Amino acid sequence: MSTHYRSVWISDTHLGTKGCKAEQLRDFLAHVDCETLYLVGDIIDLWKFRSGFYWPTLHSEIVQLVLSKAQQGTRVIYIPGNHDEQFRKHAGMHFNGVDIRLNAVHETRDGHQFLVLHGDEFDSIVCHNKGLAYIGGEAYEALLVINRWFNNIRSMLGHGHWSLSAFLKNKVKNIVSFLDNYQHVLSLEAQKRHVDGIICGHIHHADIRQMEFGKTYCNCGDWVESCTALVEHDSGRLALVSWQEEGQTLLEREGTLAPVYARAA
Repeated sequence: MSTHYRSVWISDTHLGTKGCKAEQLRDFLAHVDCETLYLVGDIIDLWKFRSGFYWPTLHSEIVQLVLSKAQQGTRVIYIPGNHDEQFRKHAGMHFNGVDIRLNAVHETRDGHQFLVLHGDEFDSIVCHNKGLAYIGGEAYEALLVINRWFNNIRSMLGHGHWSLSAFLKNKVKNIVSFLDNYQHVLSLEAQKRHVDGIICGHIHHADIRQMEFGKTYCNCGDWVESCTALVEHDSGRLALVSWQEEGQTLLEREGTLAPVYARAA
């Protein structure tokens, strides 16, 4: 049985890497139906191909599942990120039912406009030092491997999942400062583009929050750790959902994740 949403945004699946939670992503896509599906960058990790080719059958199944949705009438928009930036040269083209764009403006059912982009163009490290960004990507994947081993031990001891990278994002001062600055810069871009908010990915940190100028910042998260997506209900309300592997269910987050929109004058 499928759960229906008007729109769904997923980003940072990093297909082609061992860190991709491909089983969860496949199950999520199989259990969700939507009118528009946005692929918000770093869907296929072409960076990783530099150090060796990794492409299991399950990753092909996910690609075929997306193409099948497109053939069945779902509008699929692919906005490449920095890890799949080679696809940016094809922006404006249409392949097998998938529109490739550098960015898009999405209007919710209740009339609010959101600029949709990956977000790496507002990351100073990626923009000015791609070599350092690549090294950082390799280090992040190593961190994920360590974290998987750590959680295997926790599981044997009867404890739940714990994310080391999420802990660092919330506790390390420089990282917290970067996240705040990243959101601030994107709120400025929303003000500049005269839209109500921004929908992005890139930093692997799912969030919905009100920012300066009455703008709404939305980050759909990732599929290497959090297994989250941003969704639009038929009413136009935006929310974050996470795929719960154990029960194969969607969990919608509460609290601050149902924003009160404020249209700028």
